Amino acid sequence: MFDKAAYEKRMAWYQDARFGMFIHWGLYAIPARGEWVRSTEQIPEEDYIPFFEEFNPVDYDPKAWARAAKNAGMKYAVLTAKHHDGFCLFDSQLTDWKSTKTKCGRDLVREYLDAFREEGLKVGLYYSLLDWHHPDYPHYGDQNHPLRNCPAEKEKEAGRDFNRYLEYMHGQVKELCTNYGKLDLMWFDFSYGSLRGEAWKATELVEMIRSYQPDVIIDNRLEVSGEGFGSIATDEPAVYSGDFVSPEQIIPPHGLKKQDGSDLIWEACITMNNNWGYSSLDKNFKPASTLIKKLVECVSKNGNLLLNVGPDARGCIPAESLEILEEIGCWMRRNSASIYGCKGSSLPKPENGRITECKCGKLRYYHIMEPAIGAVPLYGVRPDEIRKVRLLRDGAELKVENNWIVNNYPDIAFVNLSSSPILPDPVDTVVEVELK
Repeated sequence: MFDKAAYEKRMAWYQDARFGMFIHWGLYAIPARGEWVRSTEQIPEEDYIPFFEEFNPVDYDPKAWARAAKNAGMKYAVLTAKHHDGFCLFDSQLTDWKSTKTKCGRDLVREYLDAFREEGLKVGLYYSLLDWHHPDYPHYGDQNHPLRNCPAEKEKEAGRDFNRYLEYMHGQVKELCTNYGKLDLMWFDFSYGSLRGEAWKATELVEMIRSYQPDVIIDNRLEVSGEGFGSIATDEPAVYSGDFVSPEQIIPPHGLKKQDGSDLIWEACITMNNNWGYSSLDKNFKPASTLIKKLVECVSKNGNLLLNVGPDARGCIPAESLEILEEIGCWMRRNSASIYGCKGSSLPKPENGRITECKCGKLRYYHIMEPAIGAVPLYGVRPDEIRKVRLLRDGAELKVENNWIVNNYPDIAFVNLSSSPILPDPVDTVVEVELK
């Protein structure tokens, strides 16, 4: 039975945090053509094993990763403990296909967790439900497996025992839940075709997780994938429905709602370029200005943003990603009060930007993203409703205008942001309004 009080309690920090780092890293950093390379190029196991034998990220410094996340204003992080290729960044006792058996010889998950916790960040682990390495995971005819079209695999399918795989998968999740201290997030990926919900023995899995990690937050992909919401959006969520919806590579056009009209908790996971895993030729990085605006958009729609980095084979976050994170951090250091602990407004989206509100209800943040001619209108608030107005970046007083130019519009307050036509922050100038 759904425990609403327990749900709201464990989701409180997450809804305040609003901004996190996704980290996709594994053997696929060596071919450097994205995390799906083994599937998209249908690489046989024997041609993928050399990456395992080579793997040795000599520059891996999770403390540097954690500092980069914290300096960007991120409050939590999620690392791929195991991706679809089955390779584990942790010291699982159930397989030798793991980082501790490579030249690296290190439990990379443990080091990540220690480093990010030390910086005061919440920590999460991604775990793929798929496994292209395990002998009992479906091969021939599966829509994703690298050997899906290999005729030699067809006759082997009868000898595969999916229950054996499920025992392995549940066992590895148990290891993560029992050997690494308190986890704040478990990010599963992903359900497809007939492999959904109870096909994963999902009720049993979630009950086991909650027995060890009662406060952990779980995504909705035991039931669906990025393309759906699942029963979390209904009046009768399944045990495995998860705690939040996970739209991928898109920010929903509107805030997401349940069937009863109440708000759904959601998180948009977004790449900086076009790939999750490291791709050496992919230089299509989104500008920091765009990502700042998208973070604001998520919060204005009651959502979170999980922004991805894909470290390279040496263990380095790409320089382009670090530069973007630093730019975002510069903006966040001045304006994070309009992000943390904030939600969307009931007011319509203004034409010059977006609005976020402190959950206390007394502070409203106008994100001005488009210069005005003359004074800037603060849509949805009258002058007599305002206690004070400040420029968030420096706390400077902004006086509500009262002159013949603006007085034709008594239902809208106006403020002057600058004597120049250029906004104080050309990306997003945030005006903090304290209401009476």
